[in-house]
Amino acid sequence: MIQKEKTLAPAMTPILLIAAFSGYITQLITGHYIWEQWIYLMHSLASIALTFLFIPYSVVHFRRTSGTRRPIVSITGFITACLVYALILTGLQTLIQGQIEALRWVYTTHIYISYLIPLLLGAHLLLHRFSKPGKSLNTRTTFTFLGKKDGRRCIKALLISSVIIVALAFIHEAIPDAYTIEPVVSPYEYPYGDHPFRPSQNETVGNKFIDKRQLAGSDKCGACHKQIFDEWSSSIHSQAASDKSYVTNISLLADKKGLASTRYCEGCHSPVALMSGQLTKGGTHGGTENTLAFHEGVGCMSCHGIDNISHLKGVASYIFKPQKDYLFASSTHILSTKLTNFLIRIHPDEHRLDMARPVIKTTQVCATCHVQFMDKDMNDWGWVKMQDEYTAWLNSQYSGQKGDNFNNQTIQRCQDCHFPLVSGVDPSADNNQMIVSHRSLGSNTAIPWLNRDQQQLKATTRFLQADKIRVDIDLPWRKDATQSEKYINSKNGISSQTPYYLYLGEQADINVTVSNLSVGHNFPGGTTDINEVWIEIIARDAENNVIYSSGNLDADNNVEEQAYFYRTIAVDRFGKHVWKHDLFNMVGDSYKNVIPPGKSDVVNYSFLVPYWVKSSLTVTATVRYRKFNNQYSRWALQDENINLPITDIARAATSINIRKKPEAAQ
Repeated sequence: MIQKEKTLAPAMTPILLIAAFSGYITQLITGHYIWEQWIYLMHSLASIALTFLFIPYSVVHFRRTSGTRRPIVSITGFITACLVYALILTGLQTLIQGQIEALRWVYTTHIYISYLIPLLLGAHLLLHRFSKPGKSLNTRTTFTFLGKKDGRRCIKALLISSVIIVALAFIHEAIPDAYTIEPVVSPYEYPYGDHPFRPSQNETVGNKFIDKRQLAGSDKCGACHKQIFDEWSSSIHSQAASDKSYVTNISLLADKKGLASTRYCEGCHSPVALMSGQLTKGGTHGGTENTLAFHEGVGCMSCHGIDNISHLKGVASYIFKPQKDYLFASSTHILSTKLTNFLIRIHPDEHRLDMARPVIKTTQVCATCHVQFMDKDMNDWGWVKMQDEYTAWLNSQYSGQKGDNFNNQTIQRCQDCHFPLVSGVDPSADNNQMIVSHRSLGSNTAIPWLNRDQQQLKATTRFLQADKIRVDIDLPWRKDATQSEKYINSKNGISSQTPYYLYLGEQADINVTVSNLSVGHNFPGGTTDINEVWIEIIARDAENNVIYSSGNLDADNNVEEQAYFYRTIAVDRFGKHVWKHDLFNMVGDSYKNVIPPGKSDVVNYSFLVPYWVKSSLTVTATVRYRKFNNQYSRWALQDENINLPITDIARAATSINIRKKPEAAQ
């Protein structure tokens, strides 16, 4: 027993000192340094080795000292051992799972225990040294296992480990920077001035190009954040560059105005292509198949790399700053990637700072890409205002700046609707196991339908049908309503509601009210020049005969031209319809019809009630939506027979009695 303890103690003590020293150093000196990350790796290795040595040592030690009749010494030793085991368990949890947000108390406990153990261990050793020995089952209770030679060995181990850390840090610093600040394609054109990214409003620190490895790599994020990565993969953000309609439009722009002009679009649709410097003659735009930019779209760093906002005019008006690297982050080797992810898990402080920058939680960050204008350098005409979801939100009740809408005054950000909290298992999950959804749900039903992504399509449909838009049919109250001559006792109560009905052969006037209840911006929003939203109204009699309809589809699946639409019609400088979404030709709108947040739109429908109608009349009104109108979708998706899905956003129905007009009233 004694011999086993004599063997284990000298082997365990140097490792114990290395583990303790490396652990305390990381707590006392905070920051994000290369040498610190090497210390974290050393601490992890030393702690694992210490675990394998401490367990047998503690068993042997307690078996040897169990008969000692010195209760205070035994109690302090027992408590110290329990704390060491707690330290081991919390450390192993951190090594295996990392610092999970919902279990951050585990890491905090690990730190506090590490400060308590030296105090209790010191007390235990002092009591063991100076307390009077009592009767014991063992003839000897005090042994000194560590001599001067062992002490020198401990000091030597600390010195060697320190030298190794310093040497590794120096070697790392001596290695040339893995990242480049030069454009991918050279020579790089500057047709829009000396700024490398114009006409995009994008900025970087010092306006330097960014290495594509610092822009892409969302799949690496998925190694730890699988559910978030899977949701993002289905989102419109991830397919911002690979969307077939975008590929058609960006290719048209490149053909008409040159590849450098695509910088205007790519700052929002393909930041990888823009900031890496490939949007110049000889390069490829983000809509080019089988390129990194094509597959990345708006990736993790596209949003989480935004450090600040330059202005709120949009067109990618953000300032990008790469995250600080962990060890081996620039390497693509599988082992290097695993070590990088391991370091992030056990020491995520810098990762939290980089991925959760304050600006990412603001509504203004959304304005950088969901606000748009075009200037003379693109359209050869002049400054033109385009979509602006931010100003629409700012003028709504949800911004807390307005008080003239019927809805509540709760401040609600873009993220609260489009990036809501959902149940999930993730290192970033809160105490209620809720994470931020990255499906970025909106109104794009075309992409998931084309991709046969039923889960994303159903989620988008539910989002559109979540009672944010409501349609009502106003009942046709009559001033000339007939009254019965039958006596009614006043005690039975008097109804102030006027009866409603229609006479055969008369003109019916039906008002349909469409209300924007809880969309935080104008309805519809986004690309209103190619989106298709309209009202379908149908009046049927008791035998299901249609006596009036508007908003029907023809044989070619087109909405009839007389339907009531919510849309914009863009025109060029000659007044011609810009139907291909070629915005560089657009100078304004000949028609614009949207509903601001908290407002309503009333549409009147008139029709004659035939004499052959069978009472009663059923009127239904439906707000219908299709992501792209047929003309655009068949051109952009290059399929003359394609019919995109139609979503019924809101529906209302009412029944109206039909009467024969009395002769006396005629």
